Amino acid sequence: MDTLTLSSRVGETLLARGWRLATAESCTGGAIATAITDIAGSSQWFDRGFVTYSNQSKQDMLGVRAVTLETAGAVSEATVAEMVRGALAHSQAQVTLAVSGIAGPGGGSADKPVGTVCLAWVIEGAQPVVRTEHFAGDRAAVRAQTVKHALQGVLEMLAQSDANA
Repeated sequence: MDTLTLSSRVGETLLARGWRLATAESCTGGAIATAITDIAGSSQWFDRGFVTYSNQSKQDMLGVRAVTLETAGAVSEATVAEMVRGALAHSQAQVTLAVSGIAGPGGGSADKPVGTVCLAWVIEGAQPVVRTEHFAGDRAAVRAQTVKHALQGVLEMLAQSDANA
């Protein structure tokens, strides 16, 4: 499914519930928010996007703890879990997503190679869903796969919440 279709489905699903979405992005640099705002009328269901590329911005804008960044690193499930909670706390949204990763071409390590991306999603009042993915390709490919995966994750989380209701 292409990004435009994914964004449209996310919007339709949120709009049907009267909910809003906020994003917290690092490695995608606002590409998820761009994919969302490419949809006409997205202002009805998209509240805001945080682009927190530096560690300091993650702390300042989202309340990510310095100790989390120091011990787990910016690209970690612990960090995106804090990012997604921070986006929820600092927005009017009921649903948030967060991404942090190593898009390349440099910056990878043996533990966290290029293409490693941590993602988190949360619905207000629930525990975050957090995953680590490993995407292949160059910087643009890793970022594009991250955008798609983040949007698919919103749809999956909303479907799961329906199943549990």
